[in-house]
Amino acid sequence: MSVRGIRVMLVVAVIILVAYWTIWFTHRSWVESDTTAAYIAFENAFPLADGWLGLTCVFAFIALGRRWSTALLWLIAAGAAGLYLFGMDVLYDLQNDIYGKGAGGFIEAGINLITLGFSLIALRWSWSRREQLLAGTA
Repeated sequence: MSVRGIRVMLVVAVIILVAYWTIWFTHRSWVESDTTAAYIAFENAFPLADGWLGLTCVFAFIALGRRWSTALLWLIAAGAAGLYLFGMDVLYDLQNDIYGKGAGGFIEAGINLITLGFSLIALRWSWSRREQLLAGTA
């Protein structure tokens, strides 16, 4: 994947984050997988962590565009944040049978797969190009 492809991936990640949380706080029934207080409390604990993921994506996007060596840091931070969020979300979803709860469960599974894919691509791509990223030649 090219630098341009990674930058597009970062933009798409931010768009998905903003869209999800906009929907969650304005039309929750479109994306919720459950209506229990525990599920809503769990989901409501994510905006800060997702905000951090979004911020790392923005910083990585800028650093890549300007060929700053900090692009490596921000791409690794984004990938690691995504993997952490993936792990927390999947474990909760498995323990509470969220995937088996209709359209919301399907949306949740899709979000989890996208998060995993994004994270692995960001980590692998950035680490395999660490010398070029640090030199500002990627």
